[in-house]
Amino acid sequence: MIGLTRTLALMIAALLLCGAVVAPWPYDEAADASADIAVALNRAAAEEKKVLLTFGANWCEDCRVLSAAMSKAPLAELIAERYVVVKVDIGNWDKNLDVVKAWGDPTTNGIPSIVVVATDGSILYTTKAGELANARRMGSSALIQFFTTLPEQAP
Repeated sequence: MIGLTRTLALMIAALLLCGAVVAPWPYDEAADASADIAVALNRAAAEEKKVLLTFGANWCEDCRVLSAAMSKAPLAELIAERYVVVKVDIGNWDKNLDVVKAWGDPTTNGIPSIVVVATDGSILYTTKAGELANARRMGSSALIQFFTTLPEQAP
């Protein structure tokens, strides 16, 4: 009995360790979102890109799915070519709310949500209707299509 308990405990610990290594949380809960956005605006100006703000939380499965899709080809290349990305953690709807409001309150109808920002700080596009709130059901092709047509939606 003791051997079985020990074996189960070791298996659970190994699974937890593998999960921590394989799937890091996409949102840095300790990040200074305002400072990160300021840095991104400067970098975007130097690289002649736009800033892509993604608002979400680590507990949100759709946020994790979107983040994972954004880190894999071909979406990763499309994003990197056009945007400097800043991930803004909203916690349990209790973090960075001033930042959310400053960028047009895109989280009203769900997360993840995005805002595309020009280097002068003007908002070019924002999700207002929860367009990405079902990212896990959209699939990679729909996410690629969304980001491919995004410049057409922005002025």
